Amino acid sequence: MTFDPETATFLIAGPVRIHPRVLRAMSMSSLNHRGDYFHEVVQEIRDLLPVLFGTKGHQVVLTGSGTAGLEAVYSGLIQKGTRTLVLTNGNFGERSDQIVRRYGDSVTTLAAPWGQHLPLDAAVAELEKGDVRAVCAVLNETSVGLQNDLGRLAPHIRKSGALFLVDGISAVAGIPCPIEPWGIDALVAGSQKGLAAPAGLAMVHLSERTRAELKPNSFYLDLGEHLKSIAQNDTPWTPAVPLFLALREALVLLKEETLEGRLARTKRLADATRAACDAIGLELFPDRKYASDTVTAIRNPAGLEDKDVRKALLDRYNVAVQGGQGSLKGKIFRIGHMGIADWPDLLITFAALERILAKAGKLPVPGAALTALGERMP
Repeated sequence: MTFDPETATFLIAGPVRIHPRVLRAMSMSSLNHRGDYFHEVVQEIRDLLPVLFGTKGHQVVLTGSGTAGLEAVYSGLIQKGTRTLVLTNGNFGERSDQIVRRYGDSVTTLAAPWGQHLPLDAAVAELEKGDVRAVCAVLNETSVGLQNDLGRLAPHIRKSGALFLVDGISAVAGIPCPIEPWGIDALVAGSQKGLAAPAGLAMVHLSERTRAELKPNSFYLDLGEHLKSIAQNDTPWTPAVPLFLALREALVLLKEETLEGRLARTKRLADATRAACDAIGLELFPDRKYASDTVTAIRNPAGLEDKDVRKALLDRYNVAVQGGQGSLKGKIFRIGHMGIADWPDLLITFAALERILAKAGKLPVPGAALTALGERMP
């Protein structure tokens, strides 16, 4: 079978499958991005962003990927001469560390091996020294399928007075991101993850405090300019107009489902995926206690390589899941179950996985994964 993107079961860790309503929204003819129609689109997006973030506040949309959102935050808030603490345990934590070091000259990095939880006790010890101005952490580390327990660290950051800057790119609209209870000062979301919009936009939430402390260290990614423009239902530079139209429709879909409904559905799919893995002897990569609810990272079965699992899913069954990154390439595969993913996607994926394992003589109980899924379906 040849991979067909229009009919595939598409469960990579992002970008995720896009609803037909969102795809149709992008097909509009060209618009004047300084005209009244597009200004109304921006106003609707502005009014809908609190649905995505779960709270009101200073919120903007940037034309650029989630990484652009992170750079906008770090370039505007990381200051030379002050100390920044970066926590990392995967590919995207390392990316934050690389960006922060472009703007800060006193950076302390606390790293855990990929797939292990962040060294929170060490972070608390650094905060108690009293000189940390900002803490940067990833809430959901997609590269290893791990959800970091930042809620444990949040009270210590608040007590220290440091800024709390969070990469929520694969978390927002997928797992709870309690901005106000945790005292998050900046939260970055990506359009192509839990929201299920096309890739290419970053949404940023800022607290009142960070709004006041922004410095213009970037031109295109100057959050101060973006905040001034969106207040006028505008953008400072030429936006990706079709993506804004898609974003509006994706936000409407989220409002219809409700944020709480999407979080609950994503959680049910994650629990079912883990149960299906257990049923056929597939081993999770991270500590189960911290397994992500938006993407499940699974070790390749003993004796099987990437070509035997992930490539076989794609080539034989038109099922797309994602491989490992960096040192994990060829060692794990990842199933995304965020956005508009639903039960039929999991049923098809695990039926194909069972067939692959059966042919390799590695399926302990035929039908066990599908039974596990069925027991958890509403």
